[in-house]
Amino acid sequence: MSATPRRSDTPPPRTADSEADVLRGFLDYLRVSIAAKVEGAPEPQARTSAVPSGTTLLGLINHLTAVESAMFTGEKVTDWQATLRPAPEESVADAVARYRAAVARANEVLDGCADLGAPLPRPGRSGAAPSVRWALTHMIEETGRHAGHADILRELIDGSTGR
Repeated sequence: MSATPRRSDTPPPRTADSEADVLRGFLDYLRVSIAAKVEGAPEPQARTSAVPSGTTLLGLINHLTAVESAMFTGEKVTDWQATLRPAPEESVADAVARYRAAVARANEVLDGCADLGAPLPRPGRSGAAPSVRWALTHMIEETGRHAGHADILRELIDGSTGR
């Protein structure tokens, strides 16, 4: 009888000191998951879609880079659909590095936000800003949704599973 192989999944974070710690802990957990899922994906499969929607690993991480930047640093995105299409010269390593840099900038903003109910500071953006709590919750939802897509795409590409 052969043993069932164990998955190498990383368990969810055990943060519970405060609401902010829980929200940021889960968001960071998902951020690490999506970067790990895209990192090391073979070219050209990382930019080639295996599903009818046209979704690709590079498109997903580029989209999440744009969402992080728009949400937390106020960068404007004029064409959200374009964020899902990687540039022809873009490499997997470049896309992951840009994502990690956007996350670092977002975390710098979040480090200055003590009140989850306060509006998120978004320089360069007009109109009412969402609360820090809403922004964190939305980013957990957005990143989790696309991390699930990335799980499926990576498994289709090379059989890789787990977080």
